[in-house]
Amino acid sequence: MAKIRQLALAAGAAVGLASCGPQGGLNLNNFDPDLRGWGGSGLDTAGAAAQAAPRPTPDQRGVISYPGYQVAIARQGDTVATIAVRLGLNAAELASYNAVNANTVLNPGAVVALPRRVAGGAPVAGAVVSSTGQVSDPFAGQGIKQPNIPPAADAAKGAAVTATTLPASSQPKQHVVASGETAWSIARKYDVSVNDLAEWNGLSSAMTLRIGQRLLIPVAGQKPTATASVTAPGVGSPTPRPPSAAQPLPAEKTAPASAAVKKPASPDLGKTRTAASGSGKFRMPVNGSIIRTYQKGKNDGIDISAAPGSTVSAAGSGTVAAITRDVDQVSIVVIRHEGNLMTVYAGLDNVTVSKGQSVSAGAALGKARSQGVVHFEVRQGFDSVDPEKYLN
Repeated sequence: MAKIRQLALAAGAAVGLASCGPQGGLNLNNFDPDLRGWGGSGLDTAGAAAQAAPRPTPDQRGVISYPGYQVAIARQGDTVATIAVRLGLNAAELASYNAVNANTVLNPGAVVALPRRVAGGAPVAGAVVSSTGQVSDPFAGQGIKQPNIPPAADAAKGAAVTATTLPASSQPKQHVVASGETAWSIARKYDVSVNDLAEWNGLSSAMTLRIGQRLLIPVAGQKPTATASVTAPGVGSPTPRPPSAAQPLPAEKTAPASAAVKKPASPDLGKTRTAASGSGKFRMPVNGSIIRTYQKGKNDGIDISAAPGSTVSAAGSGTVAAITRDVDQVSIVVIRHEGNLMTVYAGLDNVTVSKGQSVSAGAALGKARSQGVVHFEVRQGFDSVDPEKYLN
């Protein structure tokens, strides 16, 4: 950037492309790694990602059953080995399927994917297990605080548990963590909130993941389903209320398709034109919309969207004061105009002018790069000014 300033001063004025520095229009230091509101382009998935419903409630064994698979939810102090004992599975197989040591203490609420379905049965009391996953204490469970089971389930304690399978529409996707992935990158991939991802999978506050870990992807917009709760044997499941009984259908009068459409009155754009709208000194250097506006000290120009390969032209007549490159070897053109004004064009390829050449307004300076953004500045002497006040 110092090189550009020196060239501009040698031409008769300071160019000072602050926008190409740490606070300028080409700044990448404040890049948003989650891409949920980047560049003012309207790309904002935060609203859609915040619509996930709570994870369904597991049964007494800690199992959630979907049509395609089952998962177990870890309780306080659980390991893969204790879950395997509780469900009658092989601890080594279950640990390998979830890429975790069988005796590693899991976070409460952590998801453990089951390699195969388990049938309904009586929940086994908490057991003390050895490193092989086998019960080694004949008095396992004594002196261990047991979960607070609701009265209806407590009355049927010891009886068989019916594994209720949730509807297919509520089945979330599973994701196997690969090398280099983070909770944020996975949440962004599936357009969900990282907080929902953490709550559904019992992740720690550090959002730590392991390679091979199986994650449930929250179902966006899903409401808690009544089938997630398990009723006592012989009681039966409650009958869901049909949607039509919740609220009566609204009285609507549908207009025929042949009816004429009322058109709103067209606005008088002439009333909204400012002085700069028709009497600006300069023209737009490239066809496109302004995607980042001028901010003194932060963005000393404007960023304009431009189709890659489109022509970048001189905003007004003048003399080419300098041609240089930024730290990324991208061409920058500076033109001096009457009235101690200078214009700066950054983000160009295939520059077609040379230093000292006289150019007229609209003369081609080069082509827009593949990034699709052209940075444009107007400077009054040493100071940057808002280019929009000079554009017609």
